[in-house]
Amino acid sequence: MLHTLLVGLGRSGRELHLPVLRRLRQDAGAGCDNAGCDNAATVFAAAPPLGFDLAPLPAGQATPGLVTVDTLAEARARLDPRTTVVHLCTPPGHRAEVLRDLAELGFTQFLVEKPLGVDGEAVAETRAVRDAYGLRLAVVAPWLHSTLTARLSETVRSGRLGALRRITVRQHKPRLRRSLSTPSHPTAFDVELPHSVGVALRLAGGGAVTDAAWSDASCGDRVVPRMGTAELTLAHDAGATTRIVSDLVSPVRERSMVLDFDAGRAIGHYPVSGEDNFAHLRVTPIGLPEEYEVFQDDALDACILDTYRGFAAHTDFTADFELQAQVVRLLESAKQHAAAAEPGAAPTAAGPAAAHERPAAAGEQVTSTKNGSIHVG
Repeated sequence: MLHTLLVGLGRSGRELHLPVLRRLRQDAGAGCDNAGCDNAATVFAAAPPLGFDLAPLPAGQATPGLVTVDTLAEARARLDPRTTVVHLCTPPGHRAEVLRDLAELGFTQFLVEKPLGVDGEAVAETRAVRDAYGLRLAVVAPWLHSTLTARLSETVRSGRLGALRRITVRQHKPRLRRSLSTPSHPTAFDVELPHSVGVALRLAGGGAVTDAAWSDASCGDRVVPRMGTAELTLAHDAGATTRIVSDLVSPVRERSMVLDFDAGRAIGHYPVSGEDNFAHLRVTPIGLPEEYEVFQDDALDACILDTYRGFAAHTDFTADFELQAQVVRLLESAKQHAAAAEPGAAPTAAGPAAAHERPAAAGEQVTSTKNGSIHVG
């Protein structure tokens, strides 16, 4: 059975990962009837997670269900690295250094918060540490474990609505207070879009960023550069187009994805918070009755449970890592487009060809095109 070490006790560690771990362990102990609970009982150790942060919690702010340690060395003394999953929830800017420190202590299994890095260079550093120490590294990607995403993928694969032509994503959330008080992300591209870009790649394949823009978050005379809105357009090699718009100063929450096909449309709404874990899917074939479903979609729970199962089964996470590396490259390309479009910006290239790559599957041939995108097939 697997133990847990949470490194980084900010919002993602304490408010997202920890409650999910608590639920999964409780479900495993209670033998619940939810999908996957039978396997949860075989992968989670009964002991509570250990937590470490460079900035310890103030006195009197202990977190229920979490045992904190003062140093990583203390965590190593209390845990067997061979049976421990490290949740790396530190900001993405200096993750490779923390990963190396943990690897030096013997830890080998990591679940890394999204995004995998702030740019391609950071991803390359993380990949180098992974390879040097033989680490098994998964990335938090709830939308890729979502029941809604699975049903949208099946709609695409089935071909019953014809060819996929366009994906339109809206990711809006009221986040102004956090943006003004906690500089945890460099741009709005790093907050919500790592979720949707990964799904777009899964649904429509690789491609290239053709347009992008961002705006500042502001309130009165307080301004947080590039943390207001983010939008990008992605031209997929297979012919579809994805348009993603994220508004982090919105007064309302929305996480929606619209798929337009030759013979119909599918509209999906992801849960917008932990307060209501239901997703909605509306499929409208041209000339046929509309289909409408509402179902539970605990995507982060599924992501963490699937990852622990994978570690227990010695799954190879390389393909998932490379997909997330491609997400970072595309977002880096979007940032370059957005910066070039700012008033007074000097002319710049749209971005390196690497920003458009996706990893080739076994047996595939990779060729570059005139516009710099990568075709695989």
